[in-house]
Amino acid sequence: VQLQASGGGLVQTGGSLRLSCAASGLTFDDYAIGWLRQVPGKEREVVSCISRSDNTKYYADSVKGRFAISRDNAKNTAYLQITSLKPEDTAVYYCTAGLSNYDYWGQGTLVTVSS
Repeated sequence: VQLQASGGGLVQTGGSLRLSCAASGLTFDDYAIGWLRQVPGKEREVVSCISRSDNTKYYADSVKGRFAISRDNAKNTAYLQITSLKPEDTAVYYCTAGLSNYDYWGQGTLVTVSS
């Protein structure tokens, strides 16, 4: 199983990015997808999750109204649209796939927000 996260980069405060998570080696639409982020020295934070069928979404309070999770099961890809970025959004963002937990992890993509 491979989860390839991409789309991170350096943006200014208020900017936007779209993160992608391309999956292979699994039946994609059997799995819920999660995006988590981590800052060195801090605990990993669950940012957003989406159910297998796209009808249930979760957002951390810190990103509600600014982040949007989606998935395209035909492309085995999930997305995280992130807008109105703040310096505190700076982190490595990981995508995960799981049946009941975070079973598989991608390598992470770095988002850096400059003030």
